[in-house]
Amino acid sequence: MARENISSGTTWEPIVGYSRAVRIGNVISVSGTTATGPDGKIVGVGDAHAQTVQTIRNIEAALVKAGAGLKDVVRTRIFVIDIAEWEKVGRAHGEFFGAIRPATSMVQVSKLISPEMLVEIEADAILGE
Repeated sequence: MARENISSGTTWEPIVGYSRAVRIGNVISVSGTTATGPDGKIVGVGDAHAQTVQTIRNIEAALVKAGAGLKDVVRTRIFVIDIAEWEKVGRAHGEFFGAIRPATSMVQVSKLISPEMLVEIEADAILGE
């Protein structure tokens, strides 16, 4: 089966050795994604809801490049630096996935790459026949 690496164009992808998403057949895995805007800056600094919204939009953009959409997502993994913010993150996740309802988990981590980042999300999608 052919492998398709999807890039978001960041300078870190070739340095670290990763792709924003990888598609093999009808399966697409999206790397941990944050609320980075087109200018490379974090969107919604200090606002977990706004960061979750931007993060999911970034995931959606990667999925579209891979020929999929949010409707194809079967699993998300949500990493937050403050689990007390879970409702804000959860509500934003529900705005996009309320009808789709993928399997998910949300865990607190001690840090993300930048102190401005409050949320990071991974996603897996499967395209139907």
